[in-house]
Amino acid sequence: MGLVWYLYLSEPPADYPYAETFSAKHLWTGESKSRGLGVFAKAGVKISENYWPKYVLRNFLSVRVQESFDLIAVWACNPYIEEYCIYQSINLDRITETSVIIGDLNSNSIWDRAHGMRNHTRVVKELEQKGLHSAYHLMTGEKSGKETSPTFYLHRHLDKGFHIDYCFLAPSRLRKISILDNTWTSYSDHLPLLVELE
Repeated sequence: MGLVWYLYLSEPPADYPYAETFSAKHLWTGESKSRGLGVFAKAGVKISENYWPKYVLRNFLSVRVQESFDLIAVWACNPYIEEYCIYQSINLDRITETSVIIGDLNSNSIWDRAHGMRNHTRVVKELEQKGLHSAYHLMTGEKSGKETSPTFYLHRHLDKGFHIDYCFLAPSRLRKISILDNTWTSYSDHLPLLVELE
């Protein structure tokens, strides 16, 4: 497909690359216009909100793209993976092998013990049963918890990197994934994931 998706976790600064290109067509959820989660689409790409139930959970968007698949955008806030795990449980019957889940899960299997039953490994296993896999892990063959490429730098310190941002999709849909370099830390403590779909 060759489409590019950007998820903003807060309002981008005026000098943010692509801000004008992607600002015309978007969906947004959040506490305010400057703190939340957005899905931005290029001109000619049709997006509409699915309104999957989220009850009192924050920062999840279910989006129908081009009337052909569902994109679930995620910004898992405290208690992080536990909140996403609840959202996934509520909507598990709606998630299919054509779905794409992308965003900041604020999670990794290295922290499973701290989250009891609602942990990262459970989320991954449930998605694998739906035929969805982490794009990064498909491309690299690395094991969960052993990632060599961080997507997040705690307090923007390059010596405190963790892999906590993901894209889950069917293996046949993945053309390419890349994590942009750490020069992006001038904009965010997270690095963007660029995912190309078949």
